[in-house]
Amino acid sequence: MPDQNIVFRPSFNSSVEVEARSERLTNTPGAVLLREMLDKLGMVPWLGARLSDPRRPELITYPLSELLRTRLLLLAMGYSDQNDADFLRDDPSLLVSVSDRRGLSPLLSGRTEGSPSREKNPPVPQHLASQPTMSRLVDMLSSEPQRAVLREGLLESAARRNELMRGARMRYITVDIDSFPIEVHGHQPGSAYNGHYGTRIYHPLVATLGETGDLLDLTLREGEVHTADGAVDFIVPLLSRVEKKLGQVAAVRIDAGFPEEKLLSALDERRTPYVARLRNNPALDRMAEPHLRRPPGRRPASERSWTVEMSYQAQSWSRPRRVVLVVLDRPGELFLHYFWLVTNWTAEQVSGEELLATYRQRGGAEGFMGELVNAIGPVLSATARPKSHYRGASIEGPSLPADGFAHNEVTLLLGGLAYNLMHAARMLVEAETGHGMSLKTLRQRVLTVASRVVLHARRATLVIGEMAASLWQRLGARLTKLRPVDT
Repeated sequence: MPDQNIVFRPSFNSSVEVEARSERLTNTPGAVLLREMLDKLGMVPWLGARLSDPRRPELITYPLSELLRTRLLLLAMGYSDQNDADFLRDDPSLLVSVSDRRGLSPLLSGRTEGSPSREKNPPVPQHLASQPTMSRLVDMLSSEPQRAVLREGLLESAARRNELMRGARMRYITVDIDSFPIEVHGHQPGSAYNGHYGTRIYHPLVATLGETGDLLDLTLREGEVHTADGAVDFIVPLLSRVEKKLGQVAAVRIDAGFPEEKLLSALDERRTPYVARLRNNPALDRMAEPHLRRPPGRRPASERSWTVEMSYQAQSWSRPRRVVLVVLDRPGELFLHYFWLVTNWTAEQVSGEELLATYRQRGGAEGFMGELVNAIGPVLSATARPKSHYRGASIEGPSLPADGFAHNEVTLLLGGLAYNLMHAARMLVEAETGHGMSLKTLRQRVLTVASRVVLHARRATLVIGEMAASLWQRLGARLTKLRPVDT
């Protein structure tokens, strides 16, 4: 009689078989590490104290704190879809990591030997929240005041990570501002075809901490808006909040789409130094042409660059500003390349070469922004869908469609909070090992290693492979020594 536990025998090797057993296995042990980091940062209590929960208390099975942890941990572990909570509903490491309860109760509630219970509306959670419950969380957070709390939480989490690992405010900081595309499929509210990116997108604004990569702020915008649309209202209030939480803003770095009069004047007025790239235009091309000459002597084998100081006033600018021509001589190329930088630093404060070096450090910020999309991957798929049924029963009267744009911004902001949580874990790894690590590598080597949960009388033991054990031991020792940030 064939073994009922065997699910697959590969033909390439008859000695190998795949067997399924009713054991507590998990591929998300890193949720335990991330929960510990969340508690050290104190972000869930901070959010809980500021977010409102309109649900009737007597009908609540999943408290807001557990729903927030579930969504953040799933995003951090690479599960971006709402229904991933259904798929992983009995994952033991996630059950323990999201629960407010201590002891073994998160693993034992409502269970019978061999199969989990599916009691409807239990008094305490018996598994991870279902997809409809996670969707209701997004709906609960979609009002403008709730989204404002989530945005504020991004800066708060960055400040708390800095306090947790540095113990002091930073004296001077650099804020990087950029926009980036999030491709969508379908007709989500506010999304549009963008000719520059050649696809249908949303076009968010993002701010990161230049020295460390922490995410400071994030806001969703329609797909067809110009890069600088809403930039002043996004950047200027943020700088004031950053200086209260983190340290003095020494510089703002922005890309070529942002240098418009309104923004530059606002930064000038508050005396905030900035450096931005300018898009080439015929006037700048004419100014550059006399300086596109290679210096005498043999060309080096590697790229070289030099700078030229000038003053320039665009038609929309209220006054002339300092611009720096950057000329690039690349090996094997016949023509020189060039671009322009604009700044309110004087040449005595920052030379052209120093200005170029400062601007080039934006490359790190662009990498961090890319990780938000590629590693966290928030799926912005909400759209207005009127309901006709709820839990199998017809709805009486009209059902107003949800605000799909607001729902998508909530998803994006939760993704930003998950990024900051992952980034805090990454910084912990770097502090322990002295080596950098991408978020994807962190997930592959630390957070999603194969593991098994073994239950004893009063203890649950998470067994991980030896390949990851050494690093886990070092990270755990460092993490437990960190003093939690006051909520």
